[in-house]
Amino acid sequence: MALKYDYFLFDFDGTIADTGEGIRKSVAWCLEQLGKPALDTSVLDRFIGPPLHDSFEKYCGMTQEESERAISVYRRRYTDIGLYESRLYPGIAMLLRALHTGGSWVAIASAKPRFMLEKLAAYYGIDKYLDAIVGIGEGRHSSDKRDLILAALPEGAQPARAVMVGDRLYDIEAARSLGLGSVGADYGYSLPGELADAGADAVFDDVPALAAHLLGGDGPRGLFISMEGSDGCGKSTQIALLRDYLERRGFEVVLTREPGGCPISERVREVILSLDSKGMSSECEALLYAASRVEHVRKVIEPALKCGKIVICDRFLDSSIAYQAYGRELGEDFVRQINAPAVRHAAPQLTLLLELDRAESRRRMAQGAPLDRLEIEKEDFFARVQAGYDALAQAEPGRIRRIDASKSIEAVFDEIAREVERLLAGR
Repeated sequence: MALKYDYFLFDFDGTIADTGEGIRKSVAWCLEQLGKPALDTSVLDRFIGPPLHDSFEKYCGMTQEESERAISVYRRRYTDIGLYESRLYPGIAMLLRALHTGGSWVAIASAKPRFMLEKLAAYYGIDKYLDAIVGIGEGRHSSDKRDLILAALPEGAQPARAVMVGDRLYDIEAARSLGLGSVGADYGYSLPGELADAGADAVFDDVPALAAHLLGGDGPRGLFISMEGSDGCGKSTQIALLRDYLERRGFEVVLTREPGGCPISERVREVILSLDSKGMSSECEALLYAASRVEHVRKVIEPALKCGKIVICDRFLDSSIAYQAYGRELGEDFVRQINAPAVRHAAPQLTLLLELDRAESRRRMAQGAPLDRLEIEKEDFFARVQAGYDALAQAEPGRIRRIDASKSIEAVFDEIAREVERLLAGR
């Protein structure tokens, strides 16, 4: 579906990020340093969004000269500490990614100093989705929102094809005066009714509704990452690190596993892996994996992707191909056929294959939990499994990225992060 706009401009504080904690604490600290009366939290909230000198003059009765000094004191704390007492609103990172990878112009137009905007954009990893970052400073001293909006648009842009998204009346009024569309982010720091009264074309109280509006229908679809490898390769550790890495960048993450991931599939997992199931036929094993996967996809993976979340799954279809098609020698055609009902609804965009020498794998497994039914298989079985992974990686090098799992935890994660950043950037 064609989008209504070609150019998407966003305010930062209260629209892209919840920066309230750092701003409130830094203003309170500044007033204490200057020997000024403390302000209630409700008043401190009014400092979020508008130019600081306006707020110091309006809420503290300062002169222009006093407000300039106050800003200097405020930034001593905010630049080092307060800047990072913030978080992206859930769903914002995926929205920016969807707009950028779809070919739209995406920019920030904020009265915040530009160097701070650039530091925060890089800190949260959203800089790769931005065509322009416009703030004050570096020769641009005007905090007039209209000037910031004009500077954030490329030369020749038609105002009617541009929209400003913000959480304060300043954003809406400036956009309307320039002939841009205006959308209110009511989840930010606006007062009740402020955005509608300012004439916003639309107002939304959460990011999913905002995203659906800007994208002309459903919100952005999430991303599916699977992690594969032999037992003992460190998947669990790396999955936890990857979750933390993505959540710090404002993405909503769902961790899951196979077999398992939902109640019915977890019960199937117990049957498959239990030592009490020795003697199970290879076909039964493969069909149980496939049945578990269908339930898992429909109950966990597909709903999460529809909500714009990133799913990280410990094993998926590649494991069935490696272990059942190759390890059990059932053949790829059979395994893919029985898994078709699951994978037609969801398939990973990126698979991280952690590779580890079999001798090292055995050593690590001996130091861990008791072995399950598959882990006690003979070495010729695991040789076939490895051959299966090799064949898959050679057939799909764009999706399956091989990671040397023999390195340190930090070095392995550095490789993983590089591959994930490629995916996030749409490459």
